[in-house]
Amino acid sequence: MDRSAQNSGTIDVREAHRFDVAALERWMVREVEGFAGPLTVEQFKGGQSNPTYKLLTPGRAYVLRRKPPGKLLPGAHAVDREYRVIRALHAEGFPVARAFALCTDDNVIGTAFYVMEMVEGRIFWEADFPQVGDSDRPAYFDAMNDTIARLHVIDPEAAGLGDYGKPGNYFARQITRWSGQYLGDVEAGRVPAMDRLVDWLPANIPPGEDETRIIHGDFRCDNMIFHPTEPRVVAVLDWELSTLGHPLADFSYHLMIYRMPAGITTGLAGLDLAARNIPSEADYVASYCRRTGRDGIPNLDFYVAFNLFRLSAIVHGIKGRIVRGTAASAHADKMAAGLEPLAELAWAQAVKAGA
Repeated sequence: MDRSAQNSGTIDVREAHRFDVAALERWMVREVEGFAGPLTVEQFKGGQSNPTYKLLTPGRAYVLRRKPPGKLLPGAHAVDREYRVIRALHAEGFPVARAFALCTDDNVIGTAFYVMEMVEGRIFWEADFPQVGDSDRPAYFDAMNDTIARLHVIDPEAAGLGDYGKPGNYFARQITRWSGQYLGDVEAGRVPAMDRLVDWLPANIPPGEDETRIIHGDFRCDNMIFHPTEPRVVAVLDWELSTLGHPLADFSYHLMIYRMPAGITTGLAGLDLAARNIPSEADYVASYCRRTGRDGIPNLDFYVAFNLFRLSAIVHGIKGRIVRGTAASAHADKMAAGLEPLAELAWAQAVKAGA
């Protein structure tokens, strides 16, 4: 499956996601410093959740992220939270796009949205970075590793994000949240492996000290823009699921690429990593631990099982949006088709963890 061809670039705005461009232009004149029209709008192909648009003017390009139209689950598609976190992280020197303005008035384009700068660079849609030469590939993996480690050493209080989420009990709260999302989305149906995980996960949360850091929630290669020619992350995208939480939950979500086969989403399982000059999972974990001052990551299998369950719940939500007619991507149906294999993979990790 060529995810790059499916997700890269722009298309004409989909019928379900069109809005009054003149109204947006009037708003940008008022709210975005330096804006000058005329304005034309295209829609990015990618994005399963919040529709994302490229805004073109004679002088520069912008990006707009909005809540999708239609019936939404409570708490989902929180573009105001995305806006807040990238504003704060940009001030900390972390690689994110500069956010210009937020609009919570549904009367402008129909739903809440924000506008940020257009960051130029490369997005890699496959976890094995096939477009990169073998000799350069370790540097790209190291750049991802360094970026997530940089995020996890930021002090939330110092960044003005001390109230961005609830501190403590992250795994228990998240399992409750995603179990509720899954069970509540009746239109998307039930999955046996998910039902087993709903029962097993809350009873098997590892004991120990609970850490709190800013976490991205969907940290993977295709949510990063790399420098056009260098192995360097210039912007991390898609902060909808960000919050305060346990950094090992965030890192193990990113680490799932090592245990997921290509085809469900994007993964490395089954590939000859040495032949591609890709760091092993153990080496990648060791690099993160070195950067964040850890001796290791006990209970890694539980963390991966939790994250695969969480990802399954997200894909389950995509399936629900297909049923309701609000899915933002033309390829959402292909993601939804991978739901049951993904949930079975999650349960397999739970078995590794002792289920």
